[in-house]
Amino acid sequence: MKLKMIKPHLNAVFIAILLTCSGAKPNGKNKKTKQVVPAIECNVRAGKINNSEFIAKCPANCKETKERVYGTSVFASISSICNAAIHSGVISNSGGKVIVTKMPSQVSYKGSFANGVRSLSLTSWRESFSVSVGKPKKGVNYPSSLDYTPSRPTTVKTALSDSTVWHMTSTPEPTTTTKTTASPTTTPVTTPTTAPPTTTSAKPRVTVHKIREAGSSHPYFRSVAPPDSDDNKPLSETSHTKETLVESWEPESKSGFNAPGPDLTTRVTEIMSQGDPNCKVDIAFLMDGSWSIGKRRFKIQKDFLAEVSQVINVGVAGPMMGIIQYGDDAVTEFSLRQFSNSKDLKPAINKIVQKGGLSNVGKALSYINKHFFSDANGNRGGAPNVAVVLVDGWPTDKVEEASRMARESGINIFFVTIEGPDENEKQNVVETNFVDKAVCRTNGFYSLPITSWFALRKAVQPLVKRVCDTDRLVCSKTCLNANDIAFVIDGSSSVGTGNFRTVLQFVANVTREFEISDTDTRVGVVQYTYEQRLEFAFGQHNNKADLLNAIKRINYWSGGTSTGAAITYTADQLFSKSKPNKRKIMIVITDGRSYDDVRAPALAVHHKGVIAYSIGIAWAAQDELEYIATDPDKEHSFFVDEFDNLYKYVSKIIHNICQEFNSQPRN
Repeated sequence: MKLKMIKPHLNAVFIAILLTCSGAKPNGKNKKTKQVVPAIECNVRAGKINNSEFIAKCPANCKETKERVYGTSVFASISSICNAAIHSGVISNSGGKVIVTKMPSQVSYKGSFANGVRSLSLTSWRESFSVSVGKPKKGVNYPSSLDYTPSRPTTVKTALSDSTVWHMTSTPEPTTTTKTTASPTTTPVTTPTTAPPTTTSAKPRVTVHKIREAGSSHPYFRSVAPPDSDDNKPLSETSHTKETLVESWEPESKSGFNAPGPDLTTRVTEIMSQGDPNCKVDIAFLMDGSWSIGKRRFKIQKDFLAEVSQVINVGVAGPMMGIIQYGDDAVTEFSLRQFSNSKDLKPAINKIVQKGGLSNVGKALSYINKHFFSDANGNRGGAPNVAVVLVDGWPTDKVEEASRMARESGINIFFVTIEGPDENEKQNVVETNFVDKAVCRTNGFYSLPITSWFALRKAVQPLVKRVCDTDRLVCSKTCLNANDIAFVIDGSSSVGTGNFRTVLQFVANVTREFEISDTDTRVGVVQYTYEQRLEFAFGQHNNKADLLNAIKRINYWSGGTSTGAAITYTADQLFSKSKPNKRKIMIVITDGRSYDDVRAPALAVHHKGVIAYSIGIAWAAQDELEYIATDPDKEHSFFVDEFDNLYKYVSKIIHNICQEFNSQPRN
């Protein structure tokens, strides 16, 4: 009997010991460790985080921040993680978790438009990454905190003169200490003191550039430092100064180590010229280096370019100038960012050595389109791109296709032809009328025929006058910055307050895709019932943030539906004040049949050159939508069964507007 009572007791003790040793909970279940997901901001780029693979949580509304993304599927590490995830469809604009996996560099990154995010193209970058749904993989432990690349410490030393501020930024190495010296007459200067050479670690080289007033948002200066660098942030702390020295890192050599040289160099360039602000253009001169030109005429060509460089007054607030020499192939003699004043340009031009070869102008135009006008080369974005082609005689390859591609990229092409082919030589011309096929317009503005090399100098002033006439550089316009867009919104009683807000969201989503300013795309809005109300006119809101806020503030009206009268009102109140060089686009959004005739008003605006889109919802009449829309109807007229499906047509409308712009005759 005792034995029977002891046995169950021993069993219970044994089980208790097993539970204690195994660490199991009394209920027999192990609690799984919860993954801690670190939060990141919309502007965090993959290159700023050192982890090779990690999980992170993006906040909501990153799409609105317009943080840049480069690539499709595989992105350059300069890209915003969250906007790359939205572009890939991994998360929506409401935010969420995303897994980031670092990858090797790519030869190129192709831009695209997806999920409301427009990614950009990039020729190459040092590191890539991909994004996937933020569901942790089985057996993989992701870091609960992220290892960020530290910002480089900045020491600011202000000279006694109020005209210069020196910024020296560097990452101190373990073998380097900093010593500060001062004299009674000078400001303390920070100088490096290197410890004995007991280490073989590669040391960064630093270059100091002098740039214009600190705090400038000019894209030329944003490209001085690498894009992942904190030097891209505005130097607000020195905004009161006139000149600034900013340090930038030199690129690594192909071996992966920094090139040999002194630990720290402080090469100071000449003070940058501001240039002529009325001639703010980025100009590439394509000089003919073929053997047919000869040494003497090649020298005349260099003298011509040197004189042009002096007349246009090169400077960071005005024109910037680069030179490409072409023969069999094209090579960059110097980029837009290499010289910031006319004084330094002249000797640089004189040192150019003739390349030789054929006169392959088509290849040269393809080269500038793909490689020259880039951020890395000093392209400023807000300045029109101009390519001036000098050609002796005629090109030895075809130019039409290459020039078309360049024009569609927004490059204004000028041709200066010297001593063109005579009657006996015309049989050797590869492409007849090559100038007319290459330039943007055949009105004579974009072409300068010169009868003799010795008369070339006379073309300096006429050429400078043309390339500086920014109002006539219409070929730099693209589908995103060349429009006056009028939204005509049905505010009738059948719409309702909630649906009206959905319509305004649609208008905002379309608007976001365009470049908004007084000189770029402008937007106006008319709301109508039986009556019409001008919510705001073209140019009333000249930046995207103000414009989106204005759209958001539009109040629902309520009433009847007189679409025809609204179209006539829009023509009188908006398109009558449209700029001559703008494309006029009208987008009518309605949910029902109009009480008045729409055919005559629609035909009238079509005759005035307005491109009309119609979007019908629910009870809208299909025949009226087709009357309103520009032909062909299927490209300009859309219908959705309910308001919540409007969003589906945002990308379609943008695509059609751009496709129509790019396919229109350019000659």
